[in-house]
Amino acid sequence: MLLRNSLHISHELVSKAVCQGDIVVDATMGNGNDTLFLSKLVGEKGRVYAFDIQQLALEATEKKLIEANLRKNVSLILDGHQNIDKYVTEKIKAVMFNLGYLPKGDHNIGTKAETTIAAINKCLELLQTGGIIMIVVYYGGDSGFLEKDAVMEYVETIDWRCYSVLVHEFVNQVNCPPIAICIEKLPYK
Repeated sequence: MLLRNSLHISHELVSKAVCQGDIVVDATMGNGNDTLFLSKLVGEKGRVYAFDIQQLALEATEKKLIEANLRKNVSLILDGHQNIDKYVTEKIKAVMFNLGYLPKGDHNIGTKAETTIAAINKCLELLQTGGIIMIVVYYGGDSGFLEKDAVMEYVETIDWRCYSVLVHEFVNQVNCPPIAICIEKLPYK
């Protein structure tokens, strides 16, 4: 099946952009699946910075990394992604966001439009040419509509001369299917 879900598409695009030795960011650590995925992609010589505001997310991610013997190249950061510039100063090849709340976690704790947009804006500055920002927008149910609308409005304003922005959306599916947004930094003209 070619047209799979937004998470699969985000992994496909990131795996095409990232090489061994790259520096990458998991902006929303959650249960550690993307952190583990990124750690495998960058290898021992690469670096993953993973952010979350919940200790529970950090602990679940650390456990997953240790079990896979991939903890060494990962910095787990208990802080909001909007503070990325306090921890990351190098140019980065890819950033992954999964917006919403921690799966099986407290639905009152989730990403917010203002901090997400601040984080994306800072990531645009840190992104190296050819690098990408992947955002999977989970919304619906009891959260996420305001953040989805604000993020969609924001990405439409990103300078087309410097970045390409692709929105991948399943328009004929029910129950608010996740939306994948890919932002690629273009070479300077």
